[in-house]
Amino acid sequence: MRIVWSIGDPHGIGPEIILKSFLKLDGSGHFFLVAGSYRVMEYYRDALELPVELELVKSATSEVPCGVLPVLSIAEPESIIPGTLSAEAGRVALESLRAAAELCREGVCDALVTAPINKESIALAGSCEKGHTGFLGRMFAVPSPTMMFYDPVTELKVALATIHEPLERVPGLIRTMDLDAFLSALALSLKNDFAIAEPRIALLGLNPHASDGGVMGSEEQEIIRPCIERLSERLNVEGSFPADGFFGSKMYRNYDIVVAMYHDQGLLPFKVLAFDTGVNVTLGLPIVRTSPDHGTGFAIAGKGVASERSCYEATLLAITIARNRK
Repeated sequence: MRIVWSIGDPHGIGPEIILKSFLKLDGSGHFFLVAGSYRVMEYYRDALELPVELELVKSATSEVPCGVLPVLSIAEPESIIPGTLSAEAGRVALESLRAAAELCREGVCDALVTAPINKESIALAGSCEKGHTGFLGRMFAVPSPTMMFYDPVTELKVALATIHEPLERVPGLIRTMDLDAFLSALALSLKNDFAIAEPRIALLGLNPHASDGGVMGSEEQEIIRPCIERLSERLNVEGSFPADGFFGSKMYRNYDIVVAMYHDQGLLPFKVLAFDTGVNVTLGLPIVRTSPDHGTGFAIAGKGVASERSCYEATLLAITIARNRK
C-alpha cells in the first residue's frame, strides 16, 4: 500500500510522530510519503536526532531507496517555532492536507493519515475550517462524513451523531438529522472498511439516564426509539442506553460500535479507555483517512517526548481499511 502522511501543524508534534512512526514501519513492505515541508521534517529530524534519512522528491511517484522517507514539498514556512500559534503554520497545514487528499483522489496513494492541525492557527490563516472531517467532507462533496474512533487494543469503536457542535444545538440537530440514513451508512462502512458482515450497533440516549421514560427529555421516545424500530428488520441496532451505565458496566464489549449523540458523551469515555492508542477515522469518504486521536501537543512540541503510538496505529488501520476496500 502507498500511504501519505499530511504534515499537520509545523509547530506541533506531527512531524515528530511521523518520523518515529516511519522508524517502526520501515521495512513493512509498504510505501510511505510525507506531503508538507521538507524544511520542517529536516528541522525536527535534526533537532530530535532521529535516525531517519529524508529525500526531497518532485513527485509522489518518485522512487527512493529502502529506508528513506520521501518528502513532497507543498509549502515551506519562513520560520519554525515549536509550540507557537502561527498563521503561516496554519496555511502550511491546510495546503499539505489538501495536496495529500488529492493524491488519494487521483489514486496515487491508497490512504491518507493526517497529523494534527491546530484550529487557532487555521483561523489565523484566514480559514473557517473546524477540523479535518469537515474539510475533507467539503473537498469530496460529502455533506455529512462520520467521525469515528477506534481502539486497536479493546476494539472499541465510537461514532458521533453530531461532531463539533455547542451543546445547546445538539437536541435540535438530533431532531432534524436523518438518523435512519446515518445508521444505514455507518453499517455499510463497517462492512466495507472493517469487514464486519452484520454490525451490532448500540445507540446512547441524549438525556441523562436516557430520559428515564420521558421524565428528563423526550428525544429518546420521539426520535431514537422509533428509528431503532424502523431499522430493526434490516440492521442490528439496540438502545437507547444511558451513557454512564453503558460504559461503566462495559456493555460496549457486546457491540461492534457505539453511537454517541454528541462529542464529549462519546469521546470522554473513549479517551479514558484508549488515550494512547486511539485512532480517528473519517467514514463515508471516497478515500481512506485516519489520524492519531490527539491534538498538536504544543506544550511538548520539539522536545522529543511525544508518543507516536496513536500515529503508528492510525497508519496500520489505514493500511487495513485500504486493503479491505480493495
